[in-house]
Amino acid sequence: MYVSNAKRKLGRADFSFHDLIKQVQELRPLIEESAPSNEGRGMLAPAVVDAFTEMGLFGYFAPKEVHGWELSPVEALELIETVAEIDGPTAWVLFATGLCTSAAGAFLGDSAVEAMFGSGLTVAAGQGIPNGKAIAVPGGYRLTGKWSYGSGIKHAHYVHAGAIVYEEGRPRTVRNGTTETLILNVPREKVNFHDNWDVIGLRATGSIDYSIDDVFVPEDFCYTARVTEPLRGGWTYRTGPIGIGTVGHTAFALGQAKRILGETAALARAKAAIPNSIANSSSFLEGYAWMEARVKAARALAFETWASVEKSLRQGEPFTTRHVTLIRLALNHATWTAVEACDFAFKAAGGVSLRNGIIQRIYRDMHAGSQHITSSPVMLSECGKELAGLAPGKQWSSLGLVDAVAE
Repeated sequence: MYVSNAKRKLGRADFSFHDLIKQVQELRPLIEESAPSNEGRGMLAPAVVDAFTEMGLFGYFAPKEVHGWELSPVEALELIETVAEIDGPTAWVLFATGLCTSAAGAFLGDSAVEAMFGSGLTVAAGQGIPNGKAIAVPGGYRLTGKWSYGSGIKHAHYVHAGAIVYEEGRPRTVRNGTTETLILNVPREKVNFHDNWDVIGLRATGSIDYSIDDVFVPEDFCYTARVTEPLRGGWTYRTGPIGIGTVGHTAFALGQAKRILGETAALARAKAAIPNSIANSSSFLEGYAWMEARVKAARALAFETWASVEKSLRQGEPFTTRHVTLIRLALNHATWTAVEACDFAFKAAGGVSLRNGIIQRIYRDMHAGSQHITSSPVMLSECGKELAGLAPGKQWSSLGLVDAVAE
């Protein structure tokens, strides 16, 4: 089993989680100062990336064996929420790269982990939807395909990509006849990047398309898309990539909602002396109170749900289909509650929200984030199906409920 001897600059042995949150909060001036210009460059400012690298923050969810912090899901929720309250796209890049990096560290074979993490924490990013074709060959696969929405990929050393496995000219199946899908990790120099991220929101995430053309990927650099048994790290990774990704999306929404309500309240206070301003409007005040309640309720649901999942996993219980349903329900609720908060703030701010500024930027970023497949009405429908007992023998994939794979 791989365990690196390389020494990280920061880690759980050196600082508590409270210390980590404090250090992130100390970066607030730098992150906020960089946020507007990040949109134009389509990526995070180098100074922010350097600060995150120094802290080992891209490894917040990665196993300790690969120089990560190995935070618990509840800790990760608080961390990403804290960053998202400062700046949404920065949080999005952090959780997207954190997902790919932690999954690589937990699930890849020893030779891949030695290559990727042997000299310290690496950063991985990419898209796990199986848009590629991985042709099985001796020792690995030949990968070809094109993927969209590679969030944070401009900061990554390795790119991960989802693909359907082909053997003898047709898709390879697993035990119950389901098509086999893999996540394959490729060095960035073997990837073609397409700088086409021209969007309304989350511009600073640089979520560009990328393609790979007939690249050999050794077996150790791959893991099955439904993996839930880690090769290194603790119980956290039994949630698989689905669980890790759900944490980030949920926390992003919660942080954005908290910030935009705070900015709206500050605007109301600034206009309190002006006749007929929103500070003197009973409809605004009632709406503001209602949105505060809605956001706090969404946050409570998310943290309560993940605390329950953590308790089960710590006790050695399995990560069940119902667990995934509940965390995805909490994610969906957090996302669309945050969208409501943004809509309320946009209307309440009047002409201020039309101009370049924090309210407009959060409004655009949150609406862009809500278009992710994880927050779609389809996923909410799937949650309802499973909660109603209408999905016997099903388990979750990245795109919804599918037939369970027999053990």
